[in-house]
Amino acid sequence: MIEITKEAADWFISELGLKEGQAVRFFARYSAGGHIHPGFSLGIEVEEPVSPGASSVAQGITFYMEDRDLWYLDGYRLNVSYDDKDGDIVYTYEVVAE
Repeated sequence: MIEITKEAADWFISELGLKEGQAVRFFARYSAGGHIHPGFSLGIEVEEPVSPGASSVAQGITFYMEDRDLWYLDGYRLNVSYDDKDGDIVYTYEVVAE
């Protein structure tokens, strides 16, 4: 449900000062706009998992979403990549067959 490229993981490590074994949580948060759910966007924080519903490990870092936030990805796979041109990460949502 969550895919992280090596380059995206390297960006998180650099930007957030992460060390191997740490975790990054993706969560739904209120915001203007939003891609797949108007009024919500994806937030991030460095936090250890409590009840992970989806996770992926890249470059020694666990990227995950708690069970309570999985509604945000219902029907989608989250792909996190890095855009060299903009020097930033990119979130894309791939529709998955049910």
